Amino acid sequence: MSTSSIGSPIQRTESIEKVTGRARYAVEQRSEVAPAYCWYVPASVAKGRVVDVRGDDDLVALLWHGNAERLGEIADTELQVLQSGRVAYRGQIVAAVVADTLEQARDAAARVRVQYADVAEPDNGLTEDHPSLFAPESVNAGFPTDVTVGDPDAALASAAFTVDRRYSTSPMHNSPMEPHATTAVWSDGVLTVWDSTQAPSGVQGDLATLFDLDPEDVRVIAENVGGGFGAKGSTRPNTVLAAMAARASGRTIKFALPRQALFDLVGYRTPTISHVRLGADARGTLTALSHDTFQQTSQIFEFCEQTAESSRHIYASPNRRTTHRLAVLDVATPRWMRAPGEAPGMFAVETAIDELSYAVGIDPIELRIINEPHVDPASGNPFSSRSVVECLREGAERFGWSERDPRPGHHRQGRKLIGSGVATASYPVLISPSSASASLAEDGSVTVSVAASDIGTGARTVLRQIAADALAVPADRVELKLGNSALPKAPGAGGSSGTSSWGWAVTKACRALVEKVGSIDDAAGPAQVTVETSDELENQKDFARMAFGAQFAEVEVDVDTGEVRVRRMLGVFGIGRVMNPRLARSQLIGGMTFGLGMALMEAGNTDREFGGFSNHDFAEYHVPVCADTPDIEAVWVEEIDDELSPMGGKGIGEIGTVGSPAAIGNAVYHATGVRVRDLPITLDKVLPHL
Repeated sequence: MSTSSIGSPIQRTESIEKVTGRARYAVEQRSEVAPAYCWYVPASVAKGRVVDVRGDDDLVALLWHGNAERLGEIADTELQVLQSGRVAYRGQIVAAVVADTLEQARDAAARVRVQYADVAEPDNGLTEDHPSLFAPESVNAGFPTDVTVGDPDAALASAAFTVDRRYSTSPMHNSPMEPHATTAVWSDGVLTVWDSTQAPSGVQGDLATLFDLDPEDVRVIAENVGGGFGAKGSTRPNTVLAAMAARASGRTIKFALPRQALFDLVGYRTPTISHVRLGADARGTLTALSHDTFQQTSQIFEFCEQTAESSRHIYASPNRRTTHRLAVLDVATPRWMRAPGEAPGMFAVETAIDELSYAVGIDPIELRIINEPHVDPASGNPFSSRSVVECLREGAERFGWSERDPRPGHHRQGRKLIGSGVATASYPVLISPSSASASLAEDGSVTVSVAASDIGTGARTVLRQIAADALAVPADRVELKLGNSALPKAPGAGGSSGTSSWGWAVTKACRALVEKVGSIDDAAGPAQVTVETSDELENQKDFARMAFGAQFAEVEVDVDTGEVRVRRMLGVFGIGRVMNPRLARSQLIGGMTFGLGMALMEAGNTDREFGGFSNHDFAEYHVPVCADTPDIEAVWVEEIDDELSPMGGKGIGEIGTVGSPAAIGNAVYHATGVRVRDLPITLDKVLPHL
């Protein structure tokens, strides 16, 4: 009898291939014939029309809206590449060239001459009173736009203590190590793309719609993906353009976006404004919670983050209001970025809770515990499991919270002010229907297949562990196939839902195979089963399913420069059953590092005059590096939850990000007495007030 694979810290399946360079990515695929290379021409204006495009005569192809093929209608209108002359934002694709070498393509694109008309200055500044603001029908993931319970205004007016503040976050860019990239080839009416994507099945469906093909005539391969963080969660314009260029030229096309393009074309975290109002009685019990949010979208596609959604679930209060308003601006379309909505929304609310704790005179941890709900405030349903209090208590003990002097600005070491802060984190458990197959060959080998995508999270490894336990065999007995749309259809890697969604289907397929053949050790193949999980998801009980955590941070602030550095961070999480401790810790630490970048350095600077972002490279857009990364510890409490999935786990890709920016910001206040409500916390926002 085999021992359990789930819970074992086995190393990544593909680790040796990656560190030795044998793993091939989207534009590293070998071609039997010499490929051609595509390079795009970005709009140099933020608003106007393209009326003519001219380029070199010796190009393999020059594409613009005047000669590009007509694409099919699709819901995501940003994928209508080169279908009209309208320029909606600076950096938009207005033309593309194809040449025999990468150098030729890049040089030729730089010489393309674009003639514009009706050029106008961009309207690209987000404000609370922008004339275009409207309430969308729903927000990301289908959550309701506005929710009101009770009478928040009356409760605020009569509250013993109130907080009424505005909090804002800057645009942020995902910046994966591998840029968005595609190799595309047409053969006998079949389109094959090697794409850097989180969603092979989704890209397959979009390309089939755009190019009027049966889905079976589109094959999307994404066996190795060098990071995504949400930016690769849906089909991006580079994939569509590569397919167009391949058909126009009759060549295999390789197209990798340059780093600067990732700041324009593939999505970013929208800037947000949150107006948070809290009311509490003399004991610190919340009597009102109001969270009104504002963000931006483009002229060509509507996207609205669920910025206030977490505020509907995290604290008990009889009077609550949460709203979302969207401004339509001359900007590129925001998209998903690790913990979209939750990360900026909980920064606002968790900072406001910290402010309330000082106003009432109650420890920030105790104030959160006082307002812990017994059921989900949004639905009234019980939680399948909720370990917020346990995470806070465990974290406080590990972090040494009891030794903290609660007075801001009272702990000093030389020219450094020292402070610590805390914040709560939450993220929904999202599970989508998925398919998977399991097969037993004549030689006794076992293969499990699912069109999932491993974007560096360790999906290959964990799915092998899940399959092994369902088959009652060791993990090294299982071969896992993923990253190919020809495999059983699966949802993309996003929303911290991949392991739960794919793992449920893998478990069902493997159990069905065992039922079909008996013991895998004794059975003879061939045998195969393919399953999907729609029925199981529809029959789930009415529970609120969420992951939770408590984030702690200690910072030092230089009194001479105002520079903030994080000394240490601790995250304690309630994430159900952990599939692989090694990979889980890596994901959680990565998420916390993401939050550090959001708190202290990451900010896309909107160019108000010319459009786009003025700091569109790593020289000026700063992300955390080793020198910025402190002692980060991620642990979890034991949480047994039988109402999640057959594996009992919760997503971990994003919960690490949520709460960490607020914990850092709250620590800065504790160190200095300076409250910064606009991220990132840069020295110019701190030093003048020291």
